[in-house]
Amino acid sequence: MSDELVDVVDRQDRVLRVVTRSEMRRDRLCHRAVFIAISDGEGRILVHRRALTKDIWPGWLDIAVGGVVASGETYDEAAERELAEEVGVSGTFLRSLDEGVAQPFDDDDVSLMGRCYLVTTGGPFVFQDGEVSEAWWSTRDEFERLRASERFLPDSLALLLPLLENW
Repeated sequence: MSDELVDVVDRQDRVLRVVTRSEMRRDRLCHRAVFIAISDGEGRILVHRRALTKDIWPGWLDIAVGGVVASGETYDEAAERELAEEVGVSGTFLRSLDEGVAQPFDDDDVSLMGRCYLVTTGGPFVFQDGEVSEAWWSTRDEFERLRASERFLPDSLALLLPLLENW
């Protein structure tokens, strides 16, 4: 994974150059990422704990599956790939939550341009790539209680959470 090629982008989401994933992480370079919330259609979303082997924020909770967009890959292609890799879901409708416009996120650990999606499915889920250690359905109230005691990925909370309606 550290040799995977990643596009470095500017704040207008234009590609500046291509680097390895390990270089992007090491130098905190701005890259593209996707965030996909999974809803059961009944007011719950899938929350998961990241594997301890993740290159950033291992063991933290997340409200989205997704990840880094590979060099030359579109956001939509990356969202479909990540959904299949992380939870074994394919062939389902990915609804864009951001009108197709990537938004920036920056903190001390990461710099990215992110696109957000929603999928409604009850599964089944297959956690085959080892990136998810456990997952469960959560209501908004349950999420808020968890949020008070657990660490959640800050990029998902900043970019995706405000776009989740009726949850």
